[in-house]
Amino acid sequence: MSAEFIAPRLRRVRPSPTAVISDRVRALSAAGVDVINLGEGELDFDTPDHIKQAGIDAIVQGDTKYTAVAGTAALKKAIINKFARENQLNYQENEVIAGSGAKQLIFNALLATVSAGKEVIIPAPYWVSYPDMVSLADGESRIVPCKEQDGWKLQAADLAAAITEDTRWLILNSPNNPTGAVYNHQELRALADVLLAAPQVLIMADDIYEHICHPPAQFVTLAQVEPRLLDRILTVNGVSKGYSMTGWRLGYAGGPAWLIAAMQILQSQSTSNPSSISQAATVVALQQDNGFLADWRNILDKRRQKMMACIAQIDGLSADLPPGAFYVFANCAGMMGKTTPQGVTLNSDVDFVEYLLDAAHVATLHGSAFGAASYLRIAYAIDDQRLDDACERIVRACAALA
Repeated sequence: MSAEFIAPRLRRVRPSPTAVISDRVRALSAAGVDVINLGEGELDFDTPDHIKQAGIDAIVQGDTKYTAVAGTAALKKAIINKFARENQLNYQENEVIAGSGAKQLIFNALLATVSAGKEVIIPAPYWVSYPDMVSLADGESRIVPCKEQDGWKLQAADLAAAITEDTRWLILNSPNNPTGAVYNHQELRALADVLLAAPQVLIMADDIYEHICHPPAQFVTLAQVEPRLLDRILTVNGVSKGYSMTGWRLGYAGGPAWLIAAMQILQSQSTSNPSSISQAATVVALQQDNGFLADWRNILDKRRQKMMACIAQIDGLSADLPPGAFYVFANCAGMMGKTTPQGVTLNSDVDFVEYLLDAAHVATLHGSAFGAASYLRIAYAIDDQRLDDACERIVRACAALA
């Protein structure tokens, strides 16, 4: 279709880099190429059986109709109990909402509150979708670079310097995608002190990787650290990462009633309620024992160590051990200027990622997609044998560079 029919807002938005790499991997696989995908943010674990059974039971029992837009009463109760039990946050029914993934809820919150001239502070490296969501809401992203030597965490002084009278939101993602950074109580306390002095700023706590946190790091969310900010914080979470339920598309959030009501209006005119089947499964996920997570974290820790050992073998790559999520954010600046066996010089992280895909058939994501050039994100949450194969391929491909 001719570009003249495309609305200007869409011209401000790029396709999701993670979706693009996944589509390319699928296309190569369909053509018979054995590609190992380390670019997708998805656990390889199956959804736990008791949660799957709850979804099956919902189908068998005919729980397949429309529900309330913001979620069933049973799901809202489970969300409220989860926040109270695990995060010491107390919400009422009109202060929580469920949607078709945490991504939808973040988008709805921004669309409901951001307008032309309003700014959203986004610490970099950031999840790839944040800036584009802000653009779709007609806002401006104010990117604040974080430093590797600071553990990729936003510093209080940098936050204070970034805030203006037009600042509408700060987005804070911990554990972080793509770096795995986890903010501790003291670091959040320093940020909270800055935010207390800036009443015009709303705070979005994206906690989707809450349960993927390796000791000695301990997860804590901002509203726990500073309850006086509670009426300005939207705490976003979901079951995709911690429960390996990406395809179920179920996210939830807690926040001030006025914001939840605005998000619900948007949701009522777009997706309406999330899947009734997914809601029933999520009730069980949030209510029942999640002891399986300890086993999952042990497996992920071994894979994390394996990937770090792989990187340590390669001249030109380096990384710090990530305390959370399931990514390694590796510095590939040492690869710049090297030459492939075909005589092509690598000039950027994009070039290096393309080389790994073409030469090693291993898919990763370039750091510039996350606002940090000369890095790459490696997702290690895949089958152990495939991860071994991927590491061997990466080592061989890098050794072939001149």
